[in-house]
Amino acid sequence: MNKADKYSSTYHPLFKKIAKVGTLKELPQGTEILREGQFVKVIPLVRKGLIKVYTRYEDRELLLYYIQPDQSCIMSFSAGINNEPSQVYAVTEEDTEVLLLPVGELYGLTIANPDINSFFFEQYKGRYAELLDTIQHILFDKIDERLYQHLKEKASLKRENPLRMSHQQIADELGTVREVISRALKKLEGAGLVKQLGNKIQVCK
Repeated sequence: MNKADKYSSTYHPLFKKIAKVGTLKELPQGTEILREGQFVKVIPLVRKGLIKVYTRYEDRELLLYYIQPDQSCIMSFSAGINNEPSQVYAVTEEDTEVLLLPVGELYGLTIANPDINSFFFEQYKGRYAELLDTIQHILFDKIDERLYQHLKEKASLKRENPLRMSHQQIADELGTVREVISRALKKLEGAGLVKQLGNKIQVCK
């Protein structure tokens, strides 16, 4: 049993306990779940689909991580349990089914169910490793290398290839500008790593 299975609703009673006080909702692609400065009212646990978590500075964005099925958002958990405003944005990347846990129920649940603390601790460790990896890529990788790895990851997460993405959307997720992405895509295409097909991008290797 892998780590995701350990906490899935199929293999562990944890989500069933949360479901008793949570609300199951279907959210269409592009739904904003959380924005910077907002006090957290509910914590999302993804059942199906994908949520993008990112930060923004002035007119720049930077992708922090994705919330996949059987995962939650540690930034929401931290802000909610400490009654602090959010420092991130969260938007559904595709049609998504989420279990929304009210923050008001969180303290009692964590006291009665230590497994919830263990679940979020595992989430924290995973997100911390992802953020360190992101920082390393920003500091040490060339933009074309970062772009290629990003497209590969996104194609895998969304189970979609080619990807329907604009140059501006990619630039937003990587914290750069459209012109830089356009040049990098042209370089990757010349190397046979991607193909640009109208408004889609195919990852070739």
